[in-house]
Amino acid sequence: MDKVTCIAFLLYHSSKSQDIKEKAIQLLNGDVSIRDLKRNASIQAQLALAESLLRKNNVDKHQVQLFAEEFLLLEV
Repeated sequence: MDKVTCIAFLLYHSSKSQDIKEKAIQLLNGDVSIRDLKRNASIQAQLALAESLLRKNNVDKHQVQLFAEEFLLLEV
């Protein structure tokens, strides 16, 4: 799994905030970038936590795949 998908997964599952969950889905679909999220004060702490977990390799690849299958929008 790529870095952005893993960070989106970690953001989505590490927060109870609906706003952060929506941002995670937007990140997954390419509607917003990690750089954009780093400028948003309300999500900076969660983003730093997600990046830290990713560096520690605390990501279940199967769960990330299921997250991507559920929320990734494909245009045909």
